[in-house]
Amino acid sequence: MTQSAAAIPPAPLSNRSDSGRFKTSDGTLYVSKPYRSKTSKKLRALITFTPRKSHFDISNESSGTNEFRGFFSLFWISIFIFTVREYVRGIESNGRPLNLDFATMFSQDAVVLAISDGVLVLSTGLCVPFAIALKKRWIVYHWTGVVIQHLFQTLILFAAISWTLNRKWPWVQSGFLTLHSLVMIMKMHSYMTVNGHLQRVSIHSEETLEELRQTTHSFGGWDQAMQDAKLHRAGLDAAAALSSSSHSTSPSATPGTPDVPAGSTTSYTDTATAHALRKRLTTVAQATGGDIVVADVPADTVERDPRKDTPFEPHTLVDHPEEQVAELAREYSDLRSELTSPGPILVTWPNNITLKNFAVYQLIPTLVYELEYPRTDRWISFS
Repeated sequence: MTQSAAAIPPAPLSNRSDSGRFKTSDGTLYVSKPYRSKTSKKLRALITFTPRKSHFDISNESSGTNEFRGFFSLFWISIFIFTVREYVRGIESNGRPLNLDFATMFSQDAVVLAISDGVLVLSTGLCVPFAIALKKRWIVYHWTGVVIQHLFQTLILFAAISWTLNRKWPWVQSGFLTLHSLVMIMKMHSYMTVNGHLQRVSIHSEETLEELRQTTHSFGGWDQAMQDAKLHRAGLDAAAALSSSSHSTSPSATPGTPDVPAGSTTSYTDTATAHALRKRLTTVAQATGGDIVVADVPADTVERDPRKDTPFEPHTLVDHPEEQVAELAREYSDLRSELTSPGPILVTWPNNITLKNFAVYQLIPTLVYELEYPRTDRWISFS
Protein backbone atom coordinates (compact mmCIF):
# COMPACT_ATOMS: atom_id res chain seq x y z
CA MET A 1 0.00 0.00 0.00
CA THR A 2 1.09 3.61 -0.56
CA GLN A 3 1.27 5.94 2.36
CA SER A 4 2.87 9.31 3.07
CA ALA A 5 5.82 9.12 5.42
CA ALA A 6 4.42 12.14 7.23
CA ALA A 7 1.63 9.87 8.49
CA ILE A 8 4.18 7.59 10.19
CA PRO A 9 5.43 9.06 13.48
CA PRO A 10 9.20 9.65 13.23
CA ALA A 11 11.17 7.48 15.62
CA PRO A 12 13.71 9.16 17.89
CA LEU A 13 17.26 8.89 16.59
CA SER A 14 18.34 7.51 19.94
CA ASN A 15 16.19 4.43 19.27
CA ARG A 16 17.96 3.60 16.04
CA SER A 17 19.98 0.41 16.19
CA ASP A 18 23.24 -0.36 14.41
CA SER A 19 21.34 -2.28 11.72
CA GLY A 20 19.33 0.81 10.73
CA ARG A 21 16.13 -0.16 12.54
CA PHE A 22 14.01 2.36 14.42
CA LYS A 23 12.41 0.90 17.53
CA THR A 24 9.11 2.52 18.56
CA SER A 25 6.49 1.73 21.17
CA ASP A 26 4.32 0.06 18.49
CA GLY A 27 6.99 -1.91 16.67
CA THR A 28 10.09 -1.52 14.52
CA LEU A 29 10.58 0.55 11.35
CA TYR A 30 13.05 -0.55 8.67
CA VAL A 31 13.95 2.37 6.37
CA SER A 32 15.83 1.91 3.11
CA LYS A 33 18.32 4.42 1.77
CA PRO A 34 16.59 7.19 -0.25
CA TYR A 35 16.88 7.35 -4.02
CA ARG A 36 15.79 9.78 -6.75
CA SER A 37 14.50 8.76 -10.17
CA LYS A 38 15.43 10.42 -13.46
CA THR A 39 11.95 11.84 -14.04
CA SER A 40 11.38 13.28 -10.57
CA LYS A 41 13.37 15.36 -8.11
CA LYS A 42 11.53 13.85 -5.16
CA LEU A 43 13.47 11.45 -2.98
CA ARG A 44 11.76 8.16 -2.28
CA ALA A 45 12.46 5.29 0.04
CA LEU A 46 10.95 2.01 1.15
CA ILE A 47 9.71 1.50 4.67
CA THR A 48 8.68 -1.73 6.35
CA PHE A 49 6.99 -1.87 9.73
CA THR A 50 7.05 -4.85 12.07
CA PRO A 51 4.38 -4.58 14.81
CA ARG A 52 5.41 -5.25 18.36
CA LYS A 53 4.18 -8.59 19.63
CA SER A 54 1.96 -8.67 22.69
CA HIS A 55 3.43 -9.99 25.91
CA PHE A 56 0.65 -12.60 25.94
CA ASP A 57 1.28 -13.72 22.35
CA ILE A 58 2.32 -17.39 22.40
CA SER A 59 4.63 -16.74 19.42
CA ASN A 60 6.53 -14.09 21.38
CA GLU A 61 9.85 -15.74 22.16
CA SER A 62 10.76 -13.36 24.98
CA SER A 63 7.53 -13.91 26.92
CA GLY A 64 7.19 -17.57 25.94
CA THR A 65 10.37 -18.39 27.84
CA ASN A 66 9.43 -16.23 30.84
CA GLU A 67 9.81 -18.24 34.05
CA PHE A 68 6.83 -16.37 35.58
CA ARG A 69 4.41 -17.35 32.80
CA GLY A 70 2.81 -19.96 35.07
CA PHE A 71 2.03 -17.33 37.68
CA PHE A 72 0.25 -15.24 35.03
CA SER A 73 -1.91 -18.23 34.10
CA LEU A 74 -2.60 -18.93 37.78
CA PHE A 75 -3.72 -15.30 38.25
CA TRP A 76 -6.34 -15.48 35.49
CA ILE A 77 -7.56 -18.88 36.72
CA SER A 78 -7.97 -17.37 40.19
CA ILE A 79 -9.94 -14.43 38.77
CA PHE A 80 -12.28 -16.84 36.99
CA ILE A 81 -12.86 -18.89 40.15
CA PHE A 82 -13.46 -15.71 42.20
CA THR A 83 -16.04 -14.48 39.65
CA VAL A 84 -17.93 -17.76 39.65
CA ARG A 85 -17.91 -17.82 43.48
CA GLU A 86 -19.36 -14.29 43.67
CA TYR A 87 -22.11 -15.22 41.22
CA VAL A 88 -23.05 -18.25 43.33
CA ARG A 89 -23.02 -16.21 46.57
CA GLY A 90 -25.22 -13.57 44.98
CA ILE A 91 -27.80 -16.14 43.94
CA GLU A 92 -27.81 -17.76 47.39
CA SER A 93 -28.18 -14.49 49.33
CA ASN A 94 -30.22 -12.23 46.99
CA GLY A 95 -31.76 -14.60 44.49
CA ARG A 96 -29.86 -12.97 41.63
CA PRO A 97 -26.20 -13.11 40.57
CA LEU A 98 -25.55 -9.33 40.70
CA ASN A 99 -26.40 -6.58 43.16
CA LEU A 100 -27.89 -3.69 41.19
CA ASP A 101 -27.68 -1.08 43.96
CA PHE A 102 -24.71 0.61 42.29
CA ALA A 103 -26.50 0.66 38.93
CA THR A 104 -29.48 2.32 40.58
CA MET A 105 -27.26 4.99 42.09
CA PHE A 106 -25.44 5.48 38.78
CA SER A 107 -28.69 6.15 36.90
CA GLN A 108 -30.00 8.63 39.48
CA ASP A 109 -31.02 11.94 37.88
CA ALA A 110 -29.59 10.69 34.56
CA VAL A 111 -31.66 13.02 32.36
CA VAL A 112 -30.57 16.17 34.22
CA LEU A 113 -26.98 14.94 34.14
CA ALA A 114 -27.15 14.41 30.36
CA ILE A 115 -28.62 17.90 29.83
CA SER A 116 -25.98 19.44 32.11
CA ASP A 117 -23.19 17.71 30.22
CA GLY A 118 -24.66 18.86 26.91
CA VAL A 119 -24.70 22.47 28.13
CA LEU A 120 -21.09 22.07 29.25
CA VAL A 121 -19.99 20.83 25.83
CA LEU A 122 -21.95 23.52 23.96
CA SER A 123 -20.47 26.26 26.16
CA THR A 124 -17.01 25.41 24.83
CA GLY A 125 -18.19 26.70 21.45
CA LEU A 126 -17.62 30.22 22.80
CA CYS A 127 -13.96 29.58 21.95
CA VAL A 128 -14.80 30.18 18.28
CA PRO A 129 -15.91 33.84 18.76
CA PHE A 130 -12.73 34.29 20.81
CA ALA A 131 -10.65 32.96 17.89
CA ILE A 132 -12.59 35.16 15.45
CA ALA A 133 -11.70 38.17 17.59
CA LEU A 134 -8.04 37.14 17.32
CA LYS A 135 -8.40 36.70 13.57
CA LYS A 136 -9.89 40.16 13.05
CA ARG A 137 -7.34 41.71 15.47
CA TRP A 138 -10.08 43.02 17.74
CA ILE A 139 -7.97 41.77 20.62
CA VAL A 140 -4.30 40.82 20.94
CA TYR A 141 -3.60 37.49 22.60
CA HIS A 142 -0.86 38.86 24.83
CA TRP A 143 -2.13 39.90 27.21
CA THR A 144 -5.78 40.72 26.69
CA GLY A 145 -6.55 37.33 25.18
CA VAL A 146 -4.70 35.46 27.93
CA VAL A 147 -6.73 37.20 30.65
CA ILE A 148 -10.04 36.51 28.86
CA GLN A 149 -9.05 32.88 28.28
CA HIS A 150 -8.26 32.10 31.91
CA LEU A 151 -11.30 33.93 33.23
CA PHE A 152 -13.53 31.92 30.89
CA GLN A 153 -11.90 28.61 31.89
CA THR A 154 -12.26 29.45 35.59
CA LEU A 155 -15.93 30.33 35.07
CA ILE A 156 -16.63 26.98 33.37
CA LEU A 157 -15.00 24.98 36.19
CA PHE A 158 -16.68 27.02 38.94
CA ALA A 159 -20.11 26.65 37.29
CA ALA A 160 -19.74 22.86 36.91
CA ILE A 161 -18.69 22.32 40.54
CA SER A 162 -21.38 24.67 41.87
CA TRP A 163 -24.04 22.85 39.86
CA THR A 164 -23.06 19.43 41.23
CA LEU A 165 -23.20 20.79 44.79
CA ASN A 166 -26.57 22.42 44.14
CA ARG A 167 -28.05 19.17 42.79
CA LYS A 168 -26.60 17.17 45.72
CA TRP A 169 -25.62 14.36 43.40
CA PRO A 170 -23.78 11.24 44.65
CA TRP A 171 -20.09 10.88 43.91
CA VAL A 172 -20.66 9.13 40.55
CA GLN A 173 -22.57 12.00 38.91
CA SER A 174 -20.51 14.70 40.65
CA GLY A 175 -17.22 13.07 39.70
CA PHE A 176 -18.28 12.57 36.09
CA LEU A 177 -19.36 16.16 35.48
CA THR A 178 -16.32 17.60 37.29
CA LEU A 179 -13.83 15.43 35.41
CA HIS A 180 -15.53 16.10 32.08
CA SER A 181 -15.41 19.84 32.77
CA LEU A 182 -11.64 19.52 33.36
CA VAL A 183 -11.25 17.72 30.03
CA MET A 184 -13.25 20.40 28.23
CA ILE A 185 -11.15 23.11 29.86
CA MET A 186 -7.95 21.44 28.64
CA LYS A 187 -9.31 21.23 25.09
CA MET A 188 -10.41 24.87 25.24
CA HIS A 189 -7.02 25.91 26.60
CA SER A 190 -5.19 24.19 23.75
CA TYR A 191 -7.51 25.66 21.08
CA MET A 192 -7.26 29.24 22.34
CA THR A 193 -3.53 29.05 23.06
CA VAL A 194 -2.65 27.69 19.61
CA ASN A 195 -4.74 30.31 17.83
CA GLY A 196 -3.23 33.01 20.04
CA HIS A 197 0.27 31.84 19.18
CA LEU A 198 -0.55 31.73 15.47
CA GLN A 199 -1.89 35.30 15.67
CA ARG A 200 1.54 36.39 16.91
CA VAL A 201 3.25 34.42 14.13
CA SER A 202 0.95 35.99 11.54
CA ILE A 203 1.71 39.50 12.79
CA HIS A 204 5.44 38.72 12.80
CA SER A 205 5.28 37.39 9.24
CA GLU A 206 3.56 40.56 8.03
CA GLU A 207 6.20 42.69 9.74
CA THR A 208 8.97 40.59 8.18
CA LEU A 209 7.41 40.88 4.72
CA GLU A 210 7.20 44.65 5.11
CA GLU A 211 10.84 44.76 6.19
CA LEU A 212 11.73 42.61 3.19
CA ARG A 213 9.95 45.02 0.84
CA GLN A 214 11.78 47.96 2.41
CA THR A 215 15.11 46.19 2.05
CA THR A 216 14.59 45.50 -1.66
CA HIS A 217 14.41 49.27 -2.26
CA SER A 218 18.19 49.36 -1.83
CA PHE A 219 18.57 46.80 -4.63
CA GLY A 220 16.35 48.24 -7.34
CA GLY A 221 12.92 47.58 -5.86
CA TRP A 222 10.69 44.55 -5.42
CA ASP A 223 10.28 43.61 -9.09
CA GLN A 224 14.01 43.95 -9.77
CA ALA A 225 14.82 41.85 -6.71
CA MET A 226 12.46 39.12 -7.92
CA GLN A 227 14.15 39.09 -11.32
CA ASP A 228 17.61 38.96 -9.75
CA ALA A 229 16.56 36.04 -7.56
CA LYS A 230 15.18 34.11 -10.55
CA LEU A 231 18.32 34.73 -12.58
CA HIS A 232 20.50 33.66 -9.67
CA ARG A 233 18.46 30.47 -9.25
CA ALA A 234 18.71 29.76 -12.98
CA GLY A 235 22.47 30.14 -12.75
CA LEU A 236 22.66 27.76 -9.80
CA ASP A 237 20.49 25.20 -11.62
CA ALA A 238 22.66 25.46 -14.74
CA ALA A 239 25.81 24.96 -12.68
CA ALA A 240 24.29 21.97 -10.95
CA ALA A 241 23.21 20.44 -14.27
CA LEU A 242 26.70 20.97 -15.71
CA SER A 243 28.28 19.34 -12.65
CA SER A 244 25.89 16.38 -12.91
CA SER A 245 26.63 16.01 -16.62
CA SER A 246 30.37 16.04 -15.96
CA HIS A 247 29.95 13.40 -13.29
CA SER A 248 27.91 11.11 -15.56
CA THR A 249 30.59 11.22 -18.29
CA SER A 250 33.47 10.45 -15.90
CA PRO A 251 35.06 6.96 -16.12
CA SER A 252 33.99 6.12 -12.57
CA ALA A 253 30.32 6.87 -13.22
CA THR A 254 27.87 4.29 -14.50
CA PRO A 255 25.80 5.49 -17.50
CA GLY A 256 22.14 5.85 -16.65
CA THR A 257 22.64 5.68 -12.91
CA PRO A 258 19.95 7.69 -11.04
CA ASP A 259 21.01 10.85 -9.22
CA VAL A 260 20.96 9.58 -5.64
CA PRO A 261 22.53 10.81 -2.40
CA ALA A 262 25.91 9.52 -1.36
CA GLY A 263 25.80 6.01 0.11
CA SER A 264 22.45 5.19 -1.53
CA THR A 265 21.68 2.02 -3.45
CA THR A 266 22.16 2.61 -7.20
CA SER A 267 21.51 0.62 -10.36
CA TYR A 268 21.17 1.16 -14.09
CA THR A 269 17.47 2.11 -14.10
CA ASP A 270 14.95 3.57 -11.71
CA THR A 271 12.90 0.38 -11.85
CA ALA A 272 15.91 -1.71 -10.97
CA THR A 273 16.69 0.59 -8.04
CA ALA A 274 13.19 0.30 -6.65
CA HIS A 275 13.16 -3.46 -7.23
CA ALA A 276 16.45 -3.88 -5.35
CA LEU A 277 15.16 -1.92 -2.38
CA ARG A 278 11.87 -3.80 -2.35
CA LYS A 279 13.70 -7.14 -2.48
CA ARG A 280 15.91 -6.08 0.39
CA LEU A 281 12.99 -5.09 2.63
CA THR A 282 10.84 -8.04 1.55
CA THR A 283 13.49 -10.35 2.94
CA VAL A 284 13.40 -8.49 6.25
CA ALA A 285 9.60 -8.49 6.33
CA GLN A 286 9.36 -12.23 5.65
CA ALA A 287 11.80 -12.92 8.46
CA THR A 288 9.96 -10.69 10.95
CA GLY A 289 6.33 -10.81 9.78
CA GLY A 290 6.18 -7.13 8.76
CA ASP A 291 4.35 -5.35 5.94
CA ILE A 292 6.00 -3.54 3.03
CA VAL A 293 5.06 0.13 2.59
CA VAL A 294 6.19 2.55 -0.12
CA ALA A 295 6.56 6.04 1.29
CA ASP A 296 8.03 9.44 0.54
CA VAL A 297 10.99 10.72 2.46
CA PRO A 298 9.89 13.35 5.05
CA ALA A 299 9.34 16.78 3.57
CA ASP A 300 12.34 18.38 5.25
CA THR A 301 14.71 16.06 3.33
CA VAL A 302 13.18 16.68 -0.08
CA GLU A 303 14.70 19.34 -2.30
CA ARG A 304 12.13 22.02 -3.04
CA ASP A 305 11.88 24.40 -5.92
CA PRO A 306 12.18 27.90 -4.40
CA ARG A 307 10.69 29.45 -7.52
CA LYS A 308 7.22 28.36 -6.41
CA ASP A 309 5.71 30.53 -3.70
CA THR A 310 3.31 28.00 -2.14
CA PRO A 311 2.65 27.32 1.56
CA PHE A 312 5.29 24.58 1.49
CA GLU A 313 7.83 26.34 -0.72
CA PRO A 314 10.31 29.07 0.25
CA HIS A 315 9.77 32.55 -1.11
CA THR A 316 11.40 33.34 -4.44
CA LEU A 317 13.73 35.89 -2.82
CA VAL A 318 15.55 33.19 -0.83
CA ASP A 319 17.68 32.87 -3.99
CA HIS A 320 18.58 36.57 -4.09
CA PRO A 321 22.36 37.09 -4.42
CA GLU A 322 22.34 39.59 -1.52
CA GLU A 323 22.46 37.71 1.80
CA GLN A 324 20.45 40.41 3.62
CA VAL A 325 17.49 39.95 1.29
CA ALA A 326 17.81 36.17 1.20
CA GLU A 327 17.91 35.92 5.01
CA LEU A 328 14.72 37.97 5.42
CA ALA A 329 13.03 35.86 2.74
CA ARG A 330 14.02 32.67 4.57
CA GLU A 331 12.63 34.03 7.84
CA TYR A 332 9.38 34.99 6.12
CA SER A 333 9.12 31.52 4.53
CA ASP A 334 9.64 29.82 7.90
CA LEU A 335 6.90 31.92 9.49
CA ARG A 336 4.45 31.20 6.69
CA SER A 337 5.15 27.46 6.89
CA GLU A 338 4.37 27.57 10.63
CA LEU A 339 0.96 28.99 9.79
CA THR A 340 0.17 26.06 7.46
CA SER A 341 -0.63 22.46 8.32
CA PRO A 342 1.67 19.73 6.92
CA GLY A 343 -1.05 18.39 4.63
CA PRO A 344 -2.70 16.96 2.72
CA ILE A 345 -5.41 19.65 2.94
CA LEU A 346 -2.88 22.42 3.77
CA VAL A 347 -5.05 24.41 6.18
CA THR A 348 -3.62 27.90 6.70
CA TRP A 349 -4.38 30.10 9.69
CA PRO A 350 -6.87 31.81 10.07
CA ASN A 351 -8.89 29.66 7.62
CA ASN A 352 -9.19 27.04 10.36
CA ILE A 353 -11.36 29.27 12.55
CA THR A 354 -14.82 27.86 11.86
CA LEU A 355 -17.51 26.13 13.91
CA LYS A 356 -17.06 22.98 11.82
CA ASN A 357 -13.32 22.85 12.53
CA PHE A 358 -13.92 23.28 16.26
CA ALA A 359 -16.64 20.59 16.25
CA VAL A 360 -14.30 18.14 14.53
CA TYR A 361 -11.63 18.93 17.13
CA GLN A 362 -14.12 18.22 19.92
CA LEU A 363 -14.91 14.82 18.42
CA ILE A 364 -11.26 13.80 18.00
CA PRO A 365 -9.90 12.09 21.15
CA THR A 366 -7.01 14.47 21.78
CA LEU A 367 -6.30 17.39 24.09
CA VAL A 368 -3.85 19.04 21.66
CA TYR A 369 -5.28 21.26 18.92
CA GLU A 370 -3.77 21.06 15.43
CA LEU A 371 -4.65 22.87 12.22
CA GLU A 372 -5.13 19.48 10.59
CA TYR A 373 -5.13 15.88 11.77
CA PRO A 374 -3.84 12.93 9.72
CA ARG A 375 -6.62 10.93 8.09
CA THR A 376 -6.92 7.67 6.16
CA ASP A 377 -9.20 6.92 3.24
CA ARG A 378 -10.22 3.53 4.62
CA TRP A 379 -10.94 1.70 7.87
CA ILE A 380 -7.92 0.18 9.57
CA SER A 381 -8.24 -3.38 10.82
CA PHE A 382 -6.48 -4.17 14.10
CA SER A 383 -7.17 -7.90 13.92
